[in-house]
Amino acid sequence: MYQNIVDFIRKIYHTEAFIPLHEPRFAGNEKAYVMNAIDSTFVSSVGEYVNRFEEMMCRITGAKYSVATVNGTAALHIALKLAGVGHGDEVIAPPLSFVATANAISYCGALPVFLDVDKATLGLDPEALSDFLKCHATRGPGNSCLNRATGKRIAACVPVHIFGHPCRIDEILQVCGDYGIPVVEDAAESLGSLYKGRHTGTFGLMGIYSFNGNKTVTCGGGGAIVTDDETLAKRAKHVTTTAKIPHPYEYVHDETGYNYRMPNLNAALACAQLEQLDTFIDNKRELAARYATFFRGIGIDFIHEPLNARSNYWLNAIVLENLAQRDAFLEFTNQARVMTRPCWRLMHRLPMFRECQTDGLKQAQWLEERVVNIPSSVRL
Repeated sequence: MYQNIVDFIRKIYHTEAFIPLHEPRFAGNEKAYVMNAIDSTFVSSVGEYVNRFEEMMCRITGAKYSVATVNGTAALHIALKLAGVGHGDEVIAPPLSFVATANAISYCGALPVFLDVDKATLGLDPEALSDFLKCHATRGPGNSCLNRATGKRIAACVPVHIFGHPCRIDEILQVCGDYGIPVVEDAAESLGSLYKGRHTGTFGLMGIYSFNGNKTVTCGGGGAIVTDDETLAKRAKHVTTTAKIPHPYEYVHDETGYNYRMPNLNAALACAQLEQLDTFIDNKRELAARYATFFRGIGIDFIHEPLNARSNYWLNAIVLENLAQRDAFLEFTNQARVMTRPCWRLMHRLPMFRECQTDGLKQAQWLEERVVNIPSSVRL
C-alpha cells in the first residue's frame, strides 16, 4: 500500500526526484520587485513595499490595520504583550502546534496552559476550554481571571488554526468572553482560510500570520499582526520599530522596543507572492481534492476542512491506524525520497514545558500518534 501512495504522489508532481513537504513557488513578480527594492536602496525596515504589504494584508483579510514583522513568532510575541500578558501570567494554548506558539508565550515571561484539541478541526476544543474554566477559573482583582489551581492570572488564550484548517473560533471567543480572557489568534498557517465567510485571524483582539519559507505565501522570513483596534495597531508598529519617537535627527526611545519590523527586501518578495494567493489556494485545494479521492479509495482517512470552513490546505494530512503504522509509513516514504512528517511532538512533552498544566489531552495524544503530513507544495 505504501508504494502505491508514493507512486500516486510522484504522479501528481511529475518527478522521480526528491519531493519536499512544502516548497515555495516563485512564478510572478518576485524578481522584479526585489530588484526594484535593491535599486531603491531601501532594503531595511523602511520602504514602499513594507507599506504596500500592510495594505495588501488588510485587503486580503478584511482587517482594518496590519503591521509587518520580521517573522510570525515576533508577531505573536508583540500581540501577546499588547494584550496584557506579562511575567508570571498564564496563557491557554493547544499542545498540538509548532513550538513558536508556546515560545512566544515564554518570551512574555508567562506559562502556557495546554488544553485539548478537537479531532474535527485539530484546533483548541471549545468544550475542553469551557470545562477547564468552569473547574479552575475564578474572578480576581480588576475582574481578572485567576486559575484556582495555581493562583496565577489567565491573561490570554491563543487558539491556532492548524495546517490552515480554521478552528471553532467563534465558540472559543464566546467562552473566553464569559471569563474576560482576551483572544489572540495564531493564524500563522492559515492565510486565505475562512471560517463562516470571515478570514481567520480577524476574530480575536489581534491575529498573526507567518511568511516563513514553507508557508503558502513566503518572503523567506516575515510575519504580520492584524487588528481592528487603531490604538493597538499604532502601539504594535511603535514597539516593533525599536519604540523610536519620530525626529529629524535625534535618537529618542520612550520604552523598551523590539527590532521586529519586516525589511523592505522581504516585503517586496511578499507583495509578489500575495498577488498570487488566490491562484496558490485554488491549486492547493485541487490537490487536496485529489488526495481525498485517492485515500478514500484505499481506506485511509484524509483530513478535510472542517464544517463552516474554507481551508487553504497549507499542509495536507492523513490519519493512520496507530503509532506503529505511522512510524512504518514515515520510514518507508522518507526512504523513498518523498518527504512526510508527523504532526509536531505535543508541547507538554518538551523539556521546557513539562511542568505546565494540562487537562489530560486525550484527543491531542490520539492525533499525535496517527497524523502524518504529506507533500503539499503548489504544483507547477
